[in-house]
Amino acid sequence: MNQMYKNFALWLVVVLVVIALFNMFSQTQVNTRNISFTEFIDAVEQNNVSEVTVHNDQVHGIFKDGKTFSTHIVEYPDLVKELRKSGVKITASPSEQTPWYLNMFISWFPMILLIGIWIFFMRQMQNGGSRALSFGKSKAKMINNGQNKVTFKNVAGVDEAKEELQEIIEFLRDPEKFQKLGGKIPKGVLLVGPPGTGKTLLARAIAGEADVPFFSISGSDFVEMFVGVGASRVRDLFDQAKKSSPCIIFVDEIDAVGRHRGAGLGGGHDEREQTLNQLLVEMDGFEENSGTILIAATNRPDVLDPALLRPGRFDRQVVVPRPDIGGREAILKVHTGKIPLAADVDLKVIARGTPGFTGADLANLCNESALLAAREDGNQVTMRHFEESKDKVLMGTERRSMIISDKEKRTIAVHESGHALVAIMLPDTDPIHKVTIIPRGRALGITQQLPIDEKHTHPKGYLSNQLAILMGGRAAEEIVLDQLTTGASNDIERATTLARKMVCEWGMNKKLGPIAYGQKEEQIFLGREIAQHRDYSESTAIEIDNEVNSLVQQGYKTANDILTENRKALDKVTEVLLDVEVMEGEELTDMVMKFTKGSIGEKLDSSNEKNTTKSDDFVTLDNVNRSDTPARDDRNDDRREGIGGTESPAML
Repeated sequence: MNQMYKNFALWLVVVLVVIALFNMFSQTQVNTRNISFTEFIDAVEQNNVSEVTVHNDQVHGIFKDGKTFSTHIVEYPDLVKELRKSGVKITASPSEQTPWYLNMFISWFPMILLIGIWIFFMRQMQNGGSRALSFGKSKAKMINNGQNKVTFKNVAGVDEAKEELQEIIEFLRDPEKFQKLGGKIPKGVLLVGPPGTGKTLLARAIAGEADVPFFSISGSDFVEMFVGVGASRVRDLFDQAKKSSPCIIFVDEIDAVGRHRGAGLGGGHDEREQTLNQLLVEMDGFEENSGTILIAATNRPDVLDPALLRPGRFDRQVVVPRPDIGGREAILKVHTGKIPLAADVDLKVIARGTPGFTGADLANLCNESALLAAREDGNQVTMRHFEESKDKVLMGTERRSMIISDKEKRTIAVHESGHALVAIMLPDTDPIHKVTIIPRGRALGITQQLPIDEKHTHPKGYLSNQLAILMGGRAAEEIVLDQLTTGASNDIERATTLARKMVCEWGMNKKLGPIAYGQKEEQIFLGREIAQHRDYSESTAIEIDNEVNSLVQQGYKTANDILTENRKALDKVTEVLLDVEVMEGEELTDMVMKFTKGSIGEKLDSSNEKNTTKSDDFVTLDNVNRSDTPARDDRNDDRREGIGGTESPAML
């Protein structure tokens, strides 16, 4: 505040001096009329002048009508006589000389003003990174223990990652415990995981647990429009860290500066590469950098430069995965700690019904449930609030105000009934959770499946069944309505994508064999997977298209056969959906069992047996997520991209 007052006083003095000088040297008088000496003498002779003031060779006067005038006089000895003759009041102003100090001030004022401005800006530049010309300084924020209340107690669901980072903190607190056995402190730890899994939260917990200085900065804070600023900020950051050693530096979203070098369009040594080179040198260069640990977080480890990932720089890569059912329950306990829960709330049931949710998703679920309960003026959050919030997060907000004609509503019901019936009839599929024909989000109708157990690999039979489920909506429309609509466009797109991955990426085709076709070439500055290298011949491309078409057609045939054989069940489900609009999975399964008891029984028996699949072709869930299209996040991929859910958002 004192500095602000000083600056204000300085500018106030400058403004007052400028105003004073303006008034001093201003010779302009708005209402004064300049006249010639002849006009002045004529006015005196005509008795039109009331008074005058004589100053050197200038005369200022007032006419009898009140108007002022001024003129320059010449040698006229009888001027005073003429004025007295006409009765004009005469005032003589003595001839004054400007004081010497005022002359000196006027002469030196411009230079003094320039010197004052220069001193002002120099002080501004010395006041820190936010002042002018200080863009080369690091923007890292130093976090003290009192500023951060997050500890490892606030982090749940990532026990292995917590153990790895707890060891780092113990090393900083008691280095002799490890050094006596020859151990060295790790120089860098890279936190890797999908968005929302708690990487930044872990870093905040480290800041809360460690008794050492903690510097926090984002990867984008290094890059600036000025050349050399990024490298300068890296140097300044590590200089600050060395002065506070031992300490921890946390860089969030390090892929902003750590991407592969040499990936620029011109192949030049650009500003980002200079920043990365400086970071590499500071982490493990010629000078020893002991006592400083760099912790970084990213969800794109595949784009980082190999020199950044080698031991000696990032010695450890700590994976922060999506939590399993136990982790989700622990996360829910953390986020519901300050929420009044009703007696019917079972966090284990909520955790089982939210597969694929990250910590951020679960935090959002708890918040939505609390907001829903508050909107209803409730005192507690009940299980119903959690269920409705889960449906909102998974499927979108209900759009009951949307006007849909009876004919189109029947089409939607037939489409969703086809999805649901095929999913119930096929073995080794995820059970139906809910079917609705109420528009939600961008979808007019949704059939949602949720897995019972955690799945990390998917066999070929499971994926083939997903193709049939995706085709169930189109097959039902053709069987019942004898028509084709645009509502199945998204189903067809996802089925085609899944079938192509089965052939080209996962080797689930006997004719083409276990070979990957189409290596992805990711251009760092041209977007994600913008180009795909075609490393196969034209004849192979034809075979790939044929095999993809065969898989999709087989899925369509399977769906068509199931729906044709169980037409009564299809009609009944459609009729009930038109009446109630929303059906739970258990209710729907019980209804179908009444019409196809034998088939359902066989289906349920086979789904309860474990490891009974005859196919040896498996695909891991991680590979499914990594190869999905970038337009969807990983969570949606697990439940919507033919892995755990069926919906038709393209029915718009």
